[in-house]
Amino acid sequence: QVQLVESGGGLVQAGGSLRLSCVVSGLAFSTYAMGWFRQPPGKEREFVAAIAWFTNITYYADSVKGRFAISRDDAKSTVYLEMSSLNFEDTAVYYCNTAAQFGTNYYTPGNYWGQGTQVTVSS
Repeated sequence: QVQLVESGGGLVQAGGSLRLSCVVSGLAFSTYAMGWFRQPPGKEREFVAAIAWFTNITYYADSVKGRFAISRDDAKSTVYLEMSSLNFEDTAVYYCNTAAQFGTNYYTPGNYWGQGTQVTVSS
């Protein structure tokens, strides 16, 4: 059974930082590209960041480029999202995902999602 479990969300002031984690079990984590998505209140889910397997090449949405950093630890089957300079527009439920496809400047989400972790940025 595949499981993705996110953690690290919370309430943070504008300008602050948070680190999200997603622990994956039930599949060969090191052979999967991984992504982070978010769903702001009243809006659709949107892509945030992705990281390739083996090469660790990364890809970011323009809205988070330079502020967020995705990384992975294959020994721990964990993908991280370091978020800094947070602003109100970053308020959302954040989800991790196993990729169906990941290439140059594109990411296709796969079937497995975590339950999400809430990030709330206060002014």
